[in-house]
Amino acid sequence: MSPLALPPDMRSRLRRLSLVPRRATTLTGAGAHASRNRGGGLEFAQYRAYERGDDLRQVDWKLYARSDRFFVRDAERESPLALWIVIDASASMAQTDVARPDWSRFDAARRIAAGLMEIALRQGDRFGVVVEAGDGPLIIEPGAGPRHRDQVLLALGRLHAGGVGSWARDMAAFGGKMGRSDLIVLLTDGFDEGCIDAAEQLARSGRDLCLIQILTADERDFPFDHGHRFRDVE
Repeated sequence: MSPLALPPDMRSRLRRLSLVPRRATTLTGAGAHASRNRGGGLEFAQYRAYERGDDLRQVDWKLYARSDRFFVRDAERESPLALWIVIDASASMAQTDVARPDWSRFDAARRIAAGLMEIALRQGDRFGVVVEAGDGPLIIEPGAGPRHRDQVLLALGRLHAGGVGSWARDMAAFGGKMGRSDLIVLLTDGFDEGCIDAAEQLARSGRDLCLIQILTADERDFPFDHGHRFRDVE
């Protein structure tokens, strides 16, 4: 299965999650994060097929009577929040797990990114992506809606991890695009000092940043008993 394809059980679990910035006071509008929500908004956005866990009150029963299929009405309101997903695509992120040689850290990062976009889409939040690779950053500015999600997934599906990221150089390209009230999630193995420096710089600027470190099972458990030589691929 592609790392960008979310299994049905994962989609079901994602419905119980939400993205809420820690600095809620920086948002405009009422409440901590109530200014844009799929399903509970003011303006009709689209129909979509009913999925397990959806609120039955959102089912369009007239459409069901005509088509004999369940459809849910999505609505939206404007949101002051933009989610930025920053993915480390340096060579070390291509490391695979011994237990699953077809699955790399970069695959895991893309799966997490797909899940985060699904949550943002359900909330009605805008989301954008930065992929920092050896040949320079890919920057997709925040947008909303299923079409924007599909465009981001298509772009991520073409990418591979490799090279050495130039975080200090590229921060000027994408750091200025991130608003002070935006939520930033950084997906990395944490082995690049330049990446950690960039994360610290974004955090010091007052932005709401969450760093998720992605490791293989052997790196997490370190089950080695004898001598081993480790090679830095970057």
